[in-house]
Order: sequence, then C-alpha cells, then structure tokens
Amino acid sequence: MAQSAPSAALPVSRLIEAFNKLPGIGPKSAQRLTYYLLRAPQEEAQTLAQAILEMKEKIILCSVCQNITDSDPCAICDDGQRDHTKICVVEEPLDILALERTGSYKGLYHVLHGVISPMDGIGPDELKVRELLARLKSPGEVQEVIMATNPNLEGEATAMYLTRLIAPLGIRVTRLARGLPVGADLEYADDVTLTRALEGRQEV
Repeated sequence: MAQSAPSAALPVSRLIEAFNKLPGIGPKSAQRLTYYLLRAPQEEAQTLAQAILEMKEKIILCSVCQNITDSDPCAICDDGQRDHTKICVVEEPLDILALERTGSYKGLYHVLHGVISPMDGIGPDELKVRELLARLKSPGEVQEVIMATNPNLEGEATAMYLTRLIAPLGIRVTRLARGLPVGADLEYADDVTLTRALEGRQEV
C-alpha cells in the first residue's frame, strides 16, 4: 500500500495558510513565498516580520479624512497648500495613492473604507459616511465633493446614495468622467486616465 506524501512541518504549513489568506495569493504562490522565506537569511525574515508588526502598531486612521497615517491629522489634511474647498471621496486608501501619482488633484480626500454591497452585508453604517457628513455639515469652506468610487455597480450605487445625502446641503457634487473603464478598480488605472477623469468630472 502506497504511503501518502509527508506533510510540511507545522510552522511551514501555518505560514503557507497565512499567505493563502492574502488577496491575490493562491496556494502555489503561498508555497513559493513560504519556501523563499525559509531559504532567506534570518535577518530578511526578521525585517519583514518587524515591518508588519510596526505597521499594525503605528498606523492609525486620520480623524479628518479616515486615510491611513502615522500622524493625526494626516499630512494631506494638515497641508495648508491644499485646496480645502474640494473633497474627493474614494473607496480605499490605495485610491488616494493612485490619484496623488497624477499630480493633478490638489484638494482633500475622504476614505469610505468600502462600498455599499447588500450581497456582502455592507451597508452605509459599515462605511465612513457619518464622518463625511460631519465634515460637510460643520461650518467650513467645502464647495465641491468629487465622487471617485470605482465605476462598477457597487461604486455607482454608493455614489448615488451619497449624492442624495449631500444635495440638501447645497454643495456641488461631481463624478469622475468616464475616462475610467466600467468595472475597473481606481488603484489600477494609469496616470493619464486618472488625470482625464479628474479634469472631465461632471455634475451628478
């Protein structure tokens, strides 16, 4: 009777399982990453582990825009040179990085940390909607809110929901132009496409 292949040592199996839980990492990639670290120098593995722990310990959410930061308020909100009359609403912190790479937007941001998705059990209460409305309702100089949610079903639904809440406040609401392909994620768009989308934004 043939014997089954021996399983990996428990620490190795646990690391493979941990990598496999990361988005975009399948079983094969998880194995490759694990065995790479197994062969890597001790210092390299320790540096990676320390970077992960330091991120979890020191990264917080900006109390103003809800972006990830190591200082509160974040550098963008604290920058007096930014245009404080505009707030660009995005789904995730990675979207801010994508927009900042274009160099064409100089306003502020607000991160929702997701989109409305009834199928996934995510409603407005699970997003940073209250925090956005608080920024708009408090006396200030916000004149325009730019909806930069992804151009898919959930992103469009979230943008429309927020527009209905913001409209009574008398603040202009615009949407990124359709230079962005439907169904694409903002973080993967190239700089030229994002720049054109920003410049061609329209009233909602």
